[in-house]
Amino acid sequence: MTDTAKQPDTALSETFTDRLLGASIPARDARLRLVRLDETLAEILAAHDYPPAIRHVLAEALVIAALVGGLVDEGEGAAGGQMTMQAQTKAGVIKLLVCDYRQGELRGYADFDADALSALGANPSLPALFGEGFLAITFDVPERGGRYQGIVPLEGNSLAEACELYFEQSEQVPTMVRIAVRAEGKRTLAAGLLAQHLPDGEVGRERLHVRLTHPEWEHVQVMASSIRHEELLEEEVSLDALVWRLFHEEDEVRVFPGATLSRGCRCSVEHYESVLGRFPEAEKAEMRDENGDILVDCAFCSKIFTIAT
Repeated sequence: MTDTAKQPDTALSETFTDRLLGASIPARDARLRLVRLDETLAEILAAHDYPPAIRHVLAEALVIAALVGGLVDEGEGAAGGQMTMQAQTKAGVIKLLVCDYRQGELRGYADFDADALSALGANPSLPALFGEGFLAITFDVPERGGRYQGIVPLEGNSLAEACELYFEQSEQVPTMVRIAVRAEGKRTLAAGLLAQHLPDGEVGRERLHVRLTHPEWEHVQVMASSIRHEELLEEEVSLDALVWRLFHEEDEVRVFPGATLSRGCRCSVEHYESVLGRFPEAEKAEMRDENGDILVDCAFCSKIFTIAT
């Protein structure tokens, strides 16, 4: 726990690449999450030969997955939970984009129409990529009663805006998300900040339209919104130093390290054998090739697993 009214500790500052950072401002009923992705992002993107526009939007999605997924870890101890974010469209250039987070492990994949993408030019907008679609965020958290899902229209000029809409409509939580992505040759660096206003209790809490104009939330939103794209990606400045820049005038800001992030594709022969073991023999017979094997293609890691059953 760090009081950011003082300069952040250097030893702590050097640990926040491919790692979540959490913070709270008790007097403002607000919490923050920050993340910067580098090597983890590179491993995930390397599974497919994505063109620049798809790399950019998938990087943005993975940052959001880390920020939102990191909220699942709170209070879960070793049990943890999983967050899955899926953007699906009707006749969009991007047909499906899916990312998930589980205890620091990130996965992500995008399925797209290459011919339709080439017709859009160099920097297509989010509406051009997705067209008409929806964003679904699913939390599977056993310690909090199991699985629940929220679905909202895929609207706005960025996935960050769509994520804000999700929290506004499905969670009734005022939320601000800022994402920055930069491509440097073969390297892609991405970072993000999520800020939320949380009431003291669920019973009798204010309606959303009141909370959106709450003076405490307006203050946090204004200060958090002042962060620049370049600051989020400035590797010489740690994430806890960014919190200090934004909120050093507060009486108390609590900063704590979150999960270390890694690429987390969970596919394996053993896993697929377990899954296929639940299928009736007649269905497995239809899946087998001429050699009697079942071939399973993992879109996340771009590997084909041969399952002998």
